[in-house]
Amino acid sequence: MLHRRATGQRYAFIVIAVTFLALLVAAALRSAPSVLILPLEAHFGWDRATISFAAAVGIFLYGLTGPFAAALMQSIGIRRTMIGGLALMAASSLASLWMTESWHYVLSWGVISGVGSGAIAPVLGATVVNRWFATRRGLMIGLLTASTATGSLIFLPAMAWLTRNGAWTPVALAVGLAAAALIPVVWLLMPDGPAAIGARRYGESPDALPPAENRRGAMLAITTLAEGMRSPAFWLLFGTFFVCGLTTNGLVGTHLIAYCGDNGISPVQAAGLLSLMGLFDLIGTTASGWLTDRYDPRKLLFVYYALRGLSLMALPAIDFQPTGLLLFAVFYGLDWIATVPPTMALANRHFGEAKAPIIFGWVMTGHQIGAAVAAFGAGLIREQTGSYLLAFVIAGAFGVLAAFAAMGLGRKAPALAH
Repeated sequence: MLHRRATGQRYAFIVIAVTFLALLVAAALRSAPSVLILPLEAHFGWDRATISFAAAVGIFLYGLTGPFAAALMQSIGIRRTMIGGLALMAASSLASLWMTESWHYVLSWGVISGVGSGAIAPVLGATVVNRWFATRRGLMIGLLTASTATGSLIFLPAMAWLTRNGAWTPVALAVGLAAAALIPVVWLLMPDGPAAIGARRYGESPDALPPAENRRGAMLAITTLAEGMRSPAFWLLFGTFFVCGLTTNGLVGTHLIAYCGDNGISPVQAAGLLSLMGLFDLIGTTASGWLTDRYDPRKLLFVYYALRGLSLMALPAIDFQPTGLLLFAVFYGLDWIATVPPTMALANRHFGEAKAPIIFGWVMTGHQIGAAVAAFGAGLIREQTGSYLLAFVIAGAFGVLAAFAAMGLGRKAPALAH
């Protein structure tokens, strides 16, 4: 082990760096299907609805795995859970090199990669921040959430370039090797908590009691869900995050490149737009974390969802002209996943910091259900109507509805949090 007691509370920032890298690689894996749609259509002759179904399965399992992964982090530890997730990600990507049937794609990039990346999901960031930080939590959650954007920023243009001649195998190879390379880094540098290196959480006073641990494993995820479902706050968080997934990685993350292709824009250029969104989301989501530490998270969610919904409804009207697309990428990018820090803050407020990561995991399941609906639904709409127009208008309308729903979350934490 390379843990150093002398670093004390500052080791929390090393943990943040390792977590950032893991989330970055998971983001690359989850964004890869968007550049694979056209090459897989050309190489195997699969229709877009079939390819979208595999993406939807992966997105759904990514979310469903989250709360169980959060519970596993409490029972077997963060490090082992991360290594298991990275191993599944690497195996699914590399195994797909030998696929010949569409169900192979559903199994590898849908089922196995969905479960693996679900262990390296936003619930990981929530667990790490609550375990390692007593202060600056909003900022740290914002930074880790932004790693999803950074994953797209770094990998998407490169993956699109790898598919420039219609090839898809270089993408699977690159993602698989990146996940495998991170396993020894996690093994060496990722302790399960501050107590493992004789330190306290960052910003924690010396006389503070250590956070309570619960080692009930998978059952903890189920019992926490049962408690959460009795609270209206849970359903409002779940519903708004359903819309978050519907409007981000399910629709734009999966289909924007193909939508641009329908309008004469090359995959490399379209991936550049997503990367630009990633760059501005890195700024927007980190800033959202800073704002969450200072302002009412309900009002932040209202602004984020309203602006996102309006921008999606405006996209078809710009007629895919360069200036309009650039403005959309900047505007939408600032808001891409800025919803995560205030949503996590509200989960902490309503359910307490011990249960909040698992509650957030179930809320994230709602996010991924929404994303899966959009990933498959938009592909089906495109297949049936020949255009993505209706899909983007529907998603935009849901974004506006979510803005008003977010204001229904109360200011005070209920008894469940105690």
